Amino acid sequence: MPASDNFPGIDLPSLAGEAWLSSQATQRVMAAIEAGGYQVRAVGGVVRNGLMGLPITDIDIATTAMPQEVIRLARAENLGVAETGLQYGTVTVIAEHHPFEVTTLRRDVESHGRHATIAFTDDWAVDARRRDFTMNALYCDRAGRVHDPLGGYADLLARRVRFIGEAADRIREDYLRILRFFRFTAQYARDEPDTVGLVACTRLREGLAQLSKERIHQEMTRLLTARRAVEAIDAMQGHGILAAVLPAAPRPTVFSRLTGIEAAFTRKPDAMLRLAALGVATSEDASRLARAFKVSREERGVLDLAVRDSARLTSPPSAKSARALLYSLGPDSYRRSLALSLACALERPISDPAWGEVLTLPEGWTAPKLPVNGADVMARGVPAGRAVGEALHRVEAWWIAQDFGPGRDELLAKLAGA
Repeated sequence: MPASDNFPGIDLPSLAGEAWLSSQATQRVMAAIEAGGYQVRAVGGVVRNGLMGLPITDIDIATTAMPQEVIRLARAENLGVAETGLQYGTVTVIAEHHPFEVTTLRRDVESHGRHATIAFTDDWAVDARRRDFTMNALYCDRAGRVHDPLGGYADLLARRVRFIGEAADRIREDYLRILRFFRFTAQYARDEPDTVGLVACTRLREGLAQLSKERIHQEMTRLLTARRAVEAIDAMQGHGILAAVLPAAPRPTVFSRLTGIEAAFTRKPDAMLRLAALGVATSEDASRLARAFKVSREERGVLDLAVRDSARLTSPPSAKSARALLYSLGPDSYRRSLALSLACALERPISDPAWGEVLTLPEGWTAPKLPVNGADVMARGVPAGRAVGEALHRVEAWWIAQDFGPGRDELLAKLAGA
């Protein structure tokens, strides 16, 4: 192993035996490229998370082989190939139905925001220096040996998110790295944000205006659900960065309370609900956020939920009212509405047992189905059309007001008298 291959002064662990590395799919892809006489290593998030004992999702691979060689070698071993990013040296190799992005070592000659003019290299340290954070510049070969050209493992051990080289240079290459700095700090860091990185992000925050809505949406939704999202949002607000991406007055206290409510009731972090808690106080806020983040129709529905009466309750509803609300909203919107209500009720502790009872209602009560339908209405002589829906709505409202107690016979009698 060349002396420059690892940063001196620290012993590196082995990832041999890790399930993601020893899997048949991973080994087939790496072995196919090695068979051509090239070096090949897993890189980035898979190595970082593997060393931290965190879940593994995608497996990215770096190699000294040129893209066309990767294609040739993969096909020679009957592996699938998709030419997904040849201009950037990336080929997607498919093994056992699992895709692997395989990228030739490269350096960025000139950056254009998200895109760059590149040149290929066979130097692992050069490839590492084009990446964003030191903890993302870790590599692992097929035998499980970890390679650390830039000292990223020491930062990983210290849970420190640090830019590679000059922080300002890395940010100017892609301004999304400002948001990534806060997201990675929220997800992986133990302490406050790295001072050098924080200063650079603050000074260059106007560059965020160059980013597409789609990229901001993707990064912010991941940031909002990170482990220490509350601290990250506070830091972003305190340094003028949140205002560059959030076109609404932030509500950090409501946001913090919502994250506590999710934790208290063992709910998975809900990105759009957290965004609603953070920035939606009016319908205009919902519209501005929807445009700024280019949300889907379903996501817009969550933002709009924040300004409905069901999300603005100042005290917990009675058991009967809660059941009626659950019936009308459905479990998902009910949970979101009640969580937002409690988050906004600043004078009530999130551990309030009365709120807890209504928040957990969907776990103990399933809304019944209305025992009558349109055919029953028409059988009572109501002609097809709007009148059927109106009659059915009236009897349903009465049924709800009776706390869902009346059965089919009583409802049919009610229809006859309607």
